[in-house]
Amino acid sequence: MSSPTPRVYVARLLGLPVFDPQGEQVGKVRDVIVVLRSDGGAPRVVGLVTEVFGRRRVFLPMTRVLAVEADHVTTTGLLNLRRFEQRPTELLVIAQMLDSRVTLRHGEIAATVYDIAVEQSRTRDWFVSRVAVKEPARGFRRRGQTHIVEWDEVEGLGHRDDAQGATQLLAALGEMRPADAARMIHDLPEERRRVVVHELADDRLAELLEEMPEEDQVAVVSLLDSERAADVLEEMSPDDAADLIADLPADTAAQLLALMEPEEAADVRRMMAYAEETAGGMMTPEPVILPPDATVADALAHARNQEITPSLAALVFVCRPPLETPTGKLLGSAHIQRLLREPPSSLAASAVDSSLDPLRPNATIDEVAAHLATYNLVAAPVTDDQGRLLGAVTVDDLLDHLLPEDWRERAAERSDRRDHA
Repeated sequence: MSSPTPRVYVARLLGLPVFDPQGEQVGKVRDVIVVLRSDGGAPRVVGLVTEVFGRRRVFLPMTRVLAVEADHVTTTGLLNLRRFEQRPTELLVIAQMLDSRVTLRHGEIAATVYDIAVEQSRTRDWFVSRVAVKEPARGFRRRGQTHIVEWDEVEGLGHRDDAQGATQLLAALGEMRPADAARMIHDLPEERRRVVVHELADDRLAELLEEMPEEDQVAVVSLLDSERAADVLEEMSPDDAADLIADLPADTAAQLLALMEPEEAADVRRMMAYAEETAGGMMTPEPVILPPDATVADALAHARNQEITPSLAALVFVCRPPLETPTGKLLGSAHIQRLLREPPSSLAASAVDSSLDPLRPNATIDEVAAHLATYNLVAAPVTDDQGRLLGAVTVDDLLDHLLPEDWRERAAERSDRRDHA
C-alpha cells in the first residue's frame, strides 16, 4: 500500500472510492464536513459525506478513516447507514465553501475560494490547512492571480455569502455522472441549488433533470423563468419532458408548451396523449431509424452515437420514409449483434427480423414486460394500426415505470436492517 497523502485538496477527493480493510468498496466520497472553531483555531474536519447503497448519503467520521490516499479512502469498514443530516454548526466544503468570497492580508485583497486543503495532525485529527484562492481579473485580458495560502491568512472563510458563485461547484458536477450530479443538486442548500441551476448549461440541466425524481424536477423548473424552462424542456427527450410537464400545474404546462419550438412541442404533446403506464407512455420516440437503402456501416455509425443509450442502440429500425416518428411502414428491426456479423457494405434491411409482432401503444406495462422477457429483448418497436413506427420501449424505460418511486431508499433501508441484524 502506498503511503497516505500528507495534504489533500478536497476537490480531488470528490468521487474517490471508499474501501474497507478487506479491499471491498463501500461507497464514494461526495463532500467533506468541517466545523469552524470558536477559539480561532484551524477549522476541524469532522467527517466525509459518503454515498453508499442506493445513493444514500451517510456520515463517515474521520475517526473511522484509516488513510486518505491519492486514488481512494480506506475506512475501518464500520458505517452507520443513517442518512446524513447536516448540523447547523457544520459546513460542506464542496457544496458551500467553494466559490465563496474572502479577503486576504487583513482585508486588502478580495478573492474567491476554488479549493481547500486538509491535513492530518500528529494527534491524528484532521484540519483545514491551506486555501486555494483566485483574485478577480484586473484590466483587459488580465487573468486574476491564484494563490495557495495558509488558512489563517484568509478572512471570511465559512461566512455566508449571498452573492456566492458556482464556478468550482459546477466544475465538480461536470466530472460526475448525471445521476450522481442530480443527487448532489438535491442535497445542496436551497440558495446554492438556485445558483447552480441558473448557471448550468441548458443541455446539462436537461440531462440532470432526467435523472431526478418528480418532486425535484418540479422544484428545479420552478426556479427558472418560463423562457429558460421551455429551452431546457426542448433539450430533454420527449418522453421525459412529457412526464415532467404532466406533473406541472395545467396553466404552467400550457404556457411552457406554447413557448417551445413547434416541432419539439408536437413530440411532447404526442407523448402526453398516451396513458403513463402503457407502451405509448413509456416509449422513446427517437430510436435509431434507417431507410431501406441504408447499409450496415450506416447502421453501426448511428449506433455509435454517444447520446444514445446502450439499450436504445441495441436495435435499429428500418422504415419507409418519412423517417421521423410516426414513420412510414416499419419493415423490421435488426439487432446490433446481427449487424456486426454482416459485411459493412451490405444493406441493413437484409438483416432485419420481421417475425416478431411490434407492441401497440395501448399495451399495458405488464404486457410490455412479458414481451421483452419472452423474446429476450432489451428494446421493442411500438407501431400504430397502419404499421408506422411510433417509438421504441427499452428495458430502462420499463424499469423506470415498473419500480416504485422510492426503490433506492427501500434498498438502502433493507441494507441498513441487514447491517444491524
